Amino acid sequence: MKPKSGLTRFHNCNILRGGKIIKEDLWIRDGKIVNPEQVFYVEQAEADIAIDCDNLLITPGFIDIQINGGWGIDFSFDYDNVEQGVYKVAKELLAHGVTSFCPTMVTSDKKKYASILPRIKKTPGGKHGATILGVHLEGPFISLEKKGAHSDDYIINPYKGLESLYDIYGSLNNVIIVTLAPELPGALDAIKGLTSLGIKVALGHSTANLADGEKAVKCGANLITHLFNAMLPFHHRDPGLVGLLATTTEKQVFYGIISDGIHTHPAALRIACRTNSDGLILVSDAVAAQGLPDGTYSIGPMSVSVENGRAYVVGTKTLCGSTSALDECIIKFKEATDCSLEYALETASLHPAKALGIEHIKGNLNYGCDADFVIMDPKTVKVLSTWIAGECVYTAPK
Repeated sequence: MKPKSGLTRFHNCNILRGGKIIKEDLWIRDGKIVNPEQVFYVEQAEADIAIDCDNLLITPGFIDIQINGGWGIDFSFDYDNVEQGVYKVAKELLAHGVTSFCPTMVTSDKKKYASILPRIKKTPGGKHGATILGVHLEGPFISLEKKGAHSDDYIINPYKGLESLYDIYGSLNNVIIVTLAPELPGALDAIKGLTSLGIKVALGHSTANLADGEKAVKCGANLITHLFNAMLPFHHRDPGLVGLLATTTEKQVFYGIISDGIHTHPAALRIACRTNSDGLILVSDAVAAQGLPDGTYSIGPMSVSVENGRAYVVGTKTLCGSTSALDECIIKFKEATDCSLEYALETASLHPAKALGIEHIKGNLNYGCDADFVIMDPKTVKVLSTWIAGECVYTAPK
């Protein structure tokens, strides 16, 4: 009897690798993707388990870097049951092919940060839910003029740079992204400080001109938060933060974009995609109403009214996040831009992984990467099963 190899082989499948969909088996062991040549020629081993995929598509698991909550949970509001709330959303996301995410907190008071931030810990995924990569802090160091759905009671300037951020947030140990407005006094010093800590900086909720944005990128910022929303509109004499898509800065600038059919016109999606295709990242920016019917919800200290799937600050027509999951955004984005399926899927997997600097372990199906993937119907782009570290964590009902 041959010893156990610990190998699982997925066959009769198409996989997305290197920007192409190819007919190839996928081999995994110990939660990682394995090079079959090593298996065949060096180990001369066979798989313990063989799974026939019936010609379906295997794609890298989706990564949502901006999500405020869902299924009745708001990450900035529900401080009495933080852990339970985060785990509830993490579990629900599996049905949408999301294998990793960044729980996002909007502008809040100092006590909320002290109560919530230490309790949203970076956590590996599994059957309990998607991997928590770290918290995305959106605000309070943003422009009052472009506050969107953020409460102006708590918006402040980072006068002392990184020290101002520590003063408001407390510990930054659980943080992976901070969104701020680069034109604010002290913002550039804050960006340098955050970058030195390995925290990614996104520019957003801002009245910055292009020069402000380019200075911020030189200081370490590499992201734009929900492009076109809560920033100056494109102008031909000064294109603002939107102009960073065609900037001459040395490094790639990534940008989140909400493709829910509400926040961003299809033509705007096409313009962004054709201007800087490598930097485009689909985000859900979903609020507590994700997965639930119309009604009244919360986003931080603000009340949200959801009408026909559109989330507004109560009493206004100010949009405040979406009610769509990331898999829905992928479908709408592909329809709006007529891009390839390969590209649409990579905007929600490889691109966010690159923006976070984790593409060596997440966001693709290269050898040695984590075996986080989705098996889907390539025609409908419907998620049929979700896998984390080589374990099936969700199967769609038949």
